[in-house]
Amino acid sequence: MKRYDLRNHGENFIPRMVELMNSEISEEENGIFLFEVGDFTAIQKVADVVKENSWTLMNSLKFNEVDWTVVIKKSQDKMLLPATTEEE
Repeated sequence: MKRYDLRNHGENFIPRMVELMNSEISEEENGIFLFEVGDFTAIQKVADVVKENSWTLMNSLKFNEVDWTVVIKKSQDKMLLPATTEEE
């Protein structure tokens, strides 16, 4: 588990978060990201990026009045995978 403070990136933290997930976080490992929230659109953007990359959003919490923390696991969300049958 690694923690990253992305508050210095302002609203443009998503590219850096994706870069860190791809280069610094191992498969099945969690990344913790702290960023500033303005109008809350960043929260949806994070969720969209997590889904696009087949990662798992483990947690999303308001840290204080302006900061937000997300925990992302670099693995597919098992709840979103199609069910398999015994015949497969």
